[in-house]
Amino acid sequence: MNLPHRLFWDIDLKTINLQENARFIIQRVIQKGEIQDWISIKKLYGIDLIKKEILQLRHLDDKTLSFFSIYFDIKKENFRCYTTQPSTQRHFNF
Repeated sequence: MNLPHRLFWDIDLKTINLQENARFIIQRVIQKGEIQDWISIKKLYGIDLIKKEILQLRHLDDKTLSFFSIYFDIKKENFRCYTTQPSTQRHFNF
C-alpha cells in the first residue's frame, strides 16, 4: 500500500512499518483521509483489525466517533476515547 503523502507529511514514509504502526495509520486515515484511503486500509488490514484498533484509540473527534459507533453498531461507551479523560482540557468547544 502506498500511503498518501498528504496524510503522512510529518513522517518518513520509507521507515514506517505497516503492521507495527497499524493503529497510527488507521487513525490518520479515518480522521483525515478520503474514501479511497478508507478502501485501501480495509483491503490492507481487514474490517476486524480496523474495528479492534478504533475501539482502542485514545482520541477521536465527535463526528468520527459517532460515525464508527453507527458503522460498527457499538455503543459509544465501548470506545476507549469515550471513557478516557484527556490530560488537557480544550479551551474552546468547536
